[in-house]
Amino acid sequence: MEPYYYNHMTKPQQAAYHSILAGVKNLADEIQIPALAGEELYNVFFQMRLDHPEIFWVISFKYRYYKDSPNLIFIPEYLFDKNKIREHQKAMEARVEKLVRPAMKLSQWEKEKYVHDFICENVRYDKLKKPYSHEIIGPLGQGVGVCEGIAKAVKVLLDALGVWCMIAICGNNPEKGIKYRHTWNIVKTEGTYYHLDATFDNSLGTDHHNSEIRYDYFNLDDQQIFRDHEPLIAPAPSCTDHDHFYYKEKKLSFTKKEDVYKRSLQAAKKGKVLIFHWRGGYLTREVLDELLELIRKAGAERNKTARVSINWPQAVIRLEYTDTQLPEKISLEEANEGERQ
Repeated sequence: MEPYYYNHMTKPQQAAYHSILAGVKNLADEIQIPALAGEELYNVFFQMRLDHPEIFWVISFKYRYYKDSPNLIFIPEYLFDKNKIREHQKAMEARVEKLVRPAMKLSQWEKEKYVHDFICENVRYDKLKKPYSHEIIGPLGQGVGVCEGIAKAVKVLLDALGVWCMIAICGNNPEKGIKYRHTWNIVKTEGTYYHLDATFDNSLGTDHHNSEIRYDYFNLDDQQIFRDHEPLIAPAPSCTDHDHFYYKEKKLSFTKKEDVYKRSLQAAKKGKVLIFHWRGGYLTREVLDELLELIRKAGAERNKTARVSINWPQAVIRLEYTDTQLPEKISLEEANEGERQ
């Protein structure tokens, strides 16, 4: 698939990128590359690994620089010894092949959903931040990972399925309690770019006893994603289309209050969870109060009490009804990458 970051580098950066990529694939101990400044070299190495998350066995490097030389010696630091790397390579290749096989004939949108659902159902956020949690070997091999490892796993699987995908990265924001960078994906389905944050959806899906897969961050445009994501710190395509946001695609994005009432009434009658997106204007506290009153009214008709949780930045509301003996519960949900202060 297209190496997105490579295509946005200068010629000397591309030459260094190419040499490092070839060298670490061959498990070289030392690699001669064009001389770059320290920060520039770090960015080339970091972005090379975002373009090629299948390279999970090299996580840092040192280098030797000689005065007046046009080159420097790049020294990769491998996560495992070389025999172990080869074992893990074979295991990961087999694992990816097995995982994507059932989805090969699906549409691009269905392939994206297949990978998203796999992450939400099978990967647990690993706050211990083991070294492999930042690489595909964590989510795909151990079932654990942090946002970087999850985004890399999504890209590896979508690459194998022929769906264009890149890894987006934003900065931290200590003032908001965000200590670390966050990573997610941008996908291109049917020729259009969308944001996909499987880590944030995964954090929502674990909040309930009868956990279901959430799609609050499935095919968002720029305006939506940056409601609760920090600005990007590396180049990425613009995402301007809102028509294939998951809840809109599934006719669960409402603009009329009567639709909220009707679907809430169905949920109360059938005893099913309802998750919907509100796009009938801004979800202000006044609008939310009106929606909650309709949700209560629908429950009262079935002698049920609503338990409601709200993802406020994305205007997504989850509700389920219980027996009237239980008190009403309304809570705010905060999707995050698990690395807040």
